Amino acid sequence: MQIYLTGVTLLLLTIDVGNTHIMLGVYREDKILIYWRLATRKESTEDELGMVVKNLLHNSHLRLSDIEAVAISSVVPPLMYSLDRMATKYFNVEPLIIGPGIKTGLNIVTDNPREVGADRIVNAVAGYNMYGGPLIIVDFGTATTFCAISETGDYLGGVIAPGIGISLEALFQKAAKLPRVEIVRPEKVIGKDTIASMQAGIVFGFVGQVDGIVRRMVREFQIEPQVIATGGFASLIASESETISEVNPLLTLEGLRIISTMNR
Repeated sequence: MQIYLTGVTLLLLTIDVGNTHIMLGVYREDKILIYWRLATRKESTEDELGMVVKNLLHNSHLRLSDIEAVAISSVVPPLMYSLDRMATKYFNVEPLIIGPGIKTGLNIVTDNPREVGADRIVNAVAGYNMYGGPLIIVDFGTATTFCAISETGDYLGGVIAPGIGISLEALFQKAAKLPRVEIVRPEKVIGKDTIASMQAGIVFGFVGQVDGIVRRMVREFQIEPQVIATGGFASLIASESETISEVNPLLTLEGLRIISTMNR
């Protein structure tokens, strides 16, 4: 995808760092222009990250100097120094890093608010601003997380479960005769071979997990919440789920944009 800017247009670069993938998006005001997904490498230096981002921008006919601000959320502490240095060195800006002291508009009412991951905070901010409350957000990342937001925007807490990718990898690693398989929807629940059986177990097993957890969470709300899904496997699971009402693959990037606006 190529983007051609007319006049002087300064942009926001959003970076969401997960344990498996890094999502990057470029915004002009409230509109996303382009986004990318990269593999997370915890040992990446600021120069490696900077050159990757520079090349991604260049391929979309954007320049480093077009970026006015950088907003980062990360659940990978070893990468934070490199990301901070990358923003300073390549964009000449001090990045907004999601953490304590950052204005989010979110009231976190858990026992220890500092334990809540940056990705979950950003998702909650985006979800409440875009859909209102009450709300349940299901994020299919390295872990599958469920976040509960009240009708008044309070972050109530949530659930953390093993993710689809690591569950399948554990099955391959611990069961000697089971192969690695592609995570796709099988034609039937009852598999006629090993691969179809594993695919059925992964896909329909996680659909059952999601629906079961969501239904139990809903019982603890006074008003029935919307259920929004995001993350790598959101569309696959949502297509079979009876509880997910909408999929938004860019929810975290939207949250970074909203928080960046709040803190300017």
